[in-house]
Amino acid sequence: MSNTMMAFRMLNWGEQPQKVEVAVPTPGPGQVLIQVAGVGVCGSDPKMIQIPDFIGRKLNWNMPFTLGHEVGGWIDKIGEGVTGFEPGDPVVLMGARSCGACSFCAEGADMNCDEGHYGRGYGRDGGLAPYVLVDHPREIIKLTTLDPVTAGPLTDAAVIPFHGVKRVLPKLTSGSTAVVIGVGGLGSFAVQFMKVLSPARVVAVDNNPSRLEYAMSLGADALIDSGDGETLQRLQESLEADGAAVVLDFVGIDETIELGLACLRKGGSYGMIGANGGTLKKDWYGALPKDGEVFTYQGANLAEMREVIALAEAGKIRNDVDVYSFDEVEKAYEKLVNGQLQGRAVIKMEL
Repeated sequence: MSNTMMAFRMLNWGEQPQKVEVAVPTPGPGQVLIQVAGVGVCGSDPKMIQIPDFIGRKLNWNMPFTLGHEVGGWIDKIGEGVTGFEPGDPVVLMGARSCGACSFCAEGADMNCDEGHYGRGYGRDGGLAPYVLVDHPREIIKLTTLDPVTAGPLTDAAVIPFHGVKRVLPKLTSGSTAVVIGVGGLGSFAVQFMKVLSPARVVAVDNNPSRLEYAMSLGADALIDSGDGETLQRLQESLEADGAAVVLDFVGIDETIELGLACLRKGGSYGMIGANGGTLKKDWYGALPKDGEVFTYQGANLAEMREVIALAEAGKIRNDVDVYSFDEVEKAYEKLVNGQLQGRAVIKMEL
């Protein structure tokens, strides 16, 4: 095995990532080296070049670092003291980092761990290279039937909406309606989880007709094209008289926040998962329905990740991906930014 490898890395604040040659890491005590099979391309990656250096330093990000946090692969080398794995085991890596020792991790709320601010692919070396080092083996989940080349998006694009759906599941009862705003990479998984885990009617909202068609193929009961300015009226016509029990917003701009709250029923739940700088330019007291709630979050916990993997291995959810070679990584990101992907893009890594 060569001592060096090519990696797709952020080199400086405010600059586009580049392919550069770096050293292959060696696992120390308590660490595991993963041979990367495939890496999901995430919409948060292109936004990293917009992060000011003072914010990155505040988050303890170390520049340069390799991108890629939706990682599948095989166990390659095991450091001293690590048990439960054998070389060649197919695995995925939990997208969000967590320490396993803080009060949040002890409560099973891994997504709130402070180490989640600087993880694999965002502040530390990620998977867009033939090998990636894992510091916390607890973040490694074995696969049984899934292909590690394409399983990476389940660790982030799937588990994040799964966390939101689980949170509102008690409200997704027979006769209720849920609205999913933005049915791209994450929102399309939310549609699937709502249909698999609940009897609720699901309405998909997007301004991209191909994404709406895709959401229909995943089980959405109704589609609302938000590209013509009549979204709220048509959405309200599609709901029961008292509104939606749940709205999950995977866009997170002013217009979608206002839309989501306007169609929410009394006691309903609005979850903002999309992080695009949106605000509510209204009096919160008047904008929220009685007894309604607004919540937001980042990431999910390890138990939920195992649930998602189990659903995928049981064939209950689809993980549709377009596969690109490492040489095509820039092309994959371009298609992502331009909204030309229905599901997710995966970069297949080869030695």
